[in-house]
Parts: sequence; C-alpha cells; structure tokens
Amino acid sequence: MSDAAIVGSGPNGLAAAVTLARAGLRVAVYEAAADIGGGLRTQPLFDAEITHDICSAVHPMAPASRFFREFGLAARGVELLTPEVSYAHPLDGGRAALAHRDLETTCAGLGPDGERWRRLMAPLVRHSEGVVDVMLSGQRALPRDPVAPLLLATRILVHGTGLGAARFTGEAAPALLTGVAAHAVGKLPSLAGGAVAALLGHLAHGPGWPLPRGGSARIAEAMVDDITAHGGTFHTGRAIGDLGELDGYRAVLLDTGVPGLLDIAGRALPARYARALRRFRYGPAAAKADFLVSEPIPWADPAVGRAGTVHLGGTHAELVREENRTVGGVRSRAPFVLLVDPAVTDPGRARPGRRPVWAYAHMPNGDGTDPVELIRSRIEAYAPGFGDTVLAARGMSGRDLEAYDPNDVGGDIGSGAMTIWQSLARPVPRLDPYRTPLPGLFLCSSATPPGPGVHGMCGYLAALSALRHRFGVRKPPPLAPVG
Repeated sequence: MSDAAIVGSGPNGLAAAVTLARAGLRVAVYEAAADIGGGLRTQPLFDAEITHDICSAVHPMAPASRFFREFGLAARGVELLTPEVSYAHPLDGGRAALAHRDLETTCAGLGPDGERWRRLMAPLVRHSEGVVDVMLSGQRALPRDPVAPLLLATRILVHGTGLGAARFTGEAAPALLTGVAAHAVGKLPSLAGGAVAALLGHLAHGPGWPLPRGGSARIAEAMVDDITAHGGTFHTGRAIGDLGELDGYRAVLLDTGVPGLLDIAGRALPARYARALRRFRYGPAAAKADFLVSEPIPWADPAVGRAGTVHLGGTHAELVREENRTVGGVRSRAPFVLLVDPAVTDPGRARPGRRPVWAYAHMPNGDGTDPVELIRSRIEAYAPGFGDTVLAARGMSGRDLEAYDPNDVGGDIGSGAMTIWQSLARPVPRLDPYRTPLPGLFLCSSATPPGPGVHGMCGYLAALSALRHRFGVRKPPPLAPVG
C-alpha cells in the first residue's frame, strides 16, 4: 500500500505527486482517462503527423512559478520556446497592438502611451520573482519581497476599475491590456482582471509567454518521469467514485473540481462544509475550436503573424461590452477569442501544407453551441481569407468540455469564477484551503489558491500541507533534477 493517493493527473495532481514522492513517500496516481496529463494533453486530431494541444497551449507561468523554477524543466529536456512577440491584439483597419518581449520595443509601438506602459510594467518586471510569488501563492504568508504587493495593489486598484483605460490616450494600449485582463474570464473591469493583467502582462516582457517544443504534453511527461523515478505508480482508466475505494492511504489528494470533491467524499463531509462547497460559483465557458490549415493565418497586419498568442476582441470598449454580456449569460456574436498558431513559435509542429491552429471563445456557462463557425468568422474579421485555408475543424462547446473533463463545470476551465473573493477563498474560506474537514483528505486542484493556469502551485502547496499534517514533514523537499 502507498502512503498517498492522488486522484487526477492534471498539472496540479502531477505537481502534488512529484512533491510527495520527492519527500520519500510512496505515491499512487489514479486517472480516469486512458492517458496522463489532464490539461497538458497533446494529440493528433485530423492528421497523424500534426498534433494539437487539447486544452492549454501557451504557458507564461511555467518558467515563472516557484514549483517549476525548482523543478527545472529545461534541465529535464523540456524546451520552452519564447516568441519575439508575446501577444498581439488586432484592431479594425488592418492595425494591431503588439506586446513584444522587449519592453522598449513595445513602448515605441504605442506612441504617446508608450511611457505610460513603461511606468505600468517596468517596476513589475524588475520585481518579477516577488510579484509572481505573491500572485502564485496561497495568499496566507508574508511575501519575501515587500515591494511586490505594493506594486500589485496600486496597479490592480487602477487597472481593475474604470480608471485604467482613462490613463491611456490611444486605442492600442487599453486594448492590449484589456485583452490580457480577459484571461480572468469574467466581468470587466474587475479587480481580478486587473490582477491577471498585472501578472501575465509583465511576464510578457520578462520570461515571455512560451510554448513547449512539441506541445504541452512534454511538461506532463517530464513530471511523470520524475514521479516514476522516485517510486510513484500510475493507474490509468481508473475512475474513483467514492473515498472508500482509497481506504488505507494516509493521505488522499484530489485534483478535481468542487463537484468531484462532493461526488467522492460528499457523504462523509460535514454538512456545513458541503453546503459552502455547493455555493461555489462558476464563470463563463471556454468553447474551443481546433483547425487544420494549409498555410499561416493571413493576418491583415502581417506583424500579428509573429505573435505566439493573439487576442481577438476589438477595442477596450468592445471587449468590455461583450465580456460582460457573456458573464450575464448572453451569447455574443463577437466574443473574445484567444488564438494560437503553434508553428509560429515551434515550426516543427507544421508539415508542408498542414499546420494546427488552436482557439477558445468565451461563451455563457453551459452553452452547447458548436463554436467553429463563430470562431472562424472572428478570425476572418482580422485575417481575410482564413476560411479558405481550413482543411478540417473540430469544435467543443462549453457543455462538451464538461463532458470531456468534469472539472470544467459548464465549460469553466478555471474550476470556478475568478472573482477577488473566490481567488482568496477557494473553494471556501479556510485558513488552510487545501485541507478538508476530513482527516487525510486534501484538495489540490485549481479550485484552490492560486487558481487556474499551468503553474503547479495548487498541487505543490496542497502536498506541503499534507506533508505537515499527515507525515510531520515541515521542510519542503528538493525538486531539482538528480544527476
């Protein structure tokens, strides 16, 4: 019998397993699907030679988070490829705003707003490690860099409110920043959106927004290799329906959403805690389209074709209007779309006349609309002729995403709405949000702080909690490659 069981093998479940195995525990990972990785899966869809990232594709937080800094992806053969242009935001009339990895180049392209962008981002870049450690933490400890929370607070209070857009004079800069805030998948402007804009926005000018060479699955493979090397075992195709199936383990960590926690342990949970879990709120859906295309996207502004990530949302005002309609349950005709052409950054993902394109559109939670035509038309608005390059397409509505991964309730890929309250009190207000009232049962998914993204910190922090409370281990284990 192992010491600890992990249910779910997404990035947080794997991070928890790495941490516990590195502490010398015997770890078993249970995964309902046939393969490991959760949101880090990369598979062929239309052509055996062309692989598509099934969920996440771009990973700004992978080189930045404490867990992955210590784990050392590069030393394990995972090559994070960083584009020269972190993200682009096309506008009408063939124009585009570009966030270069180089901050000065970005500022030069923003005209009169360049100095305002520099004042916003440069201090965050200088204190980047402290900023990341504040944002990607359990939010319950004093920061190592006392300047970082002050920098964040001043920017969130401005750019998380209606004051933010008024700081700029042109269209490009506010659109560029609002596109990043929209990664919060919720109401705009909002304090949560301002926090996301500060975090992801400054990373664009630091380590960048990289893609793993060969696809997101490479990150999962490195973690699986480390777990196996330290005695961990994997059980795929094994769904856990009840906590009783894991009797005998001293610690059980669930990389599941709140519904998974209720399904597996609901009968044993205290009624008050279970009621609080059922009040947990969910955000809009991310409806996904995968395309196989014959050539690079024909952007009206060719500079957009150098970006690793593209935001399609129009001006600041247009993006705010449509995001708020979506949050209110109204299906937008012009939704925010997040797009990646992986072969721009990783040419090995393409073959002559064939390359993948990955895109999400924000839709109301639970919406069942196939998003392919909607996303195709959004791309066409800024890249005339895109439809003529499409060889094959597949759509997944928010409802489909939940069927694929029950953690994505109604298509909410964040495992819960990212409001300021639910960022701090995920999934319920507790001093230790990873520890449930049941002895030995912990939650390690993105339904806990710091929330969604491929950073591994939810799993890492939950594993540290389990080590303290179940095994008396207070010192975090080393995570760096051995040998």
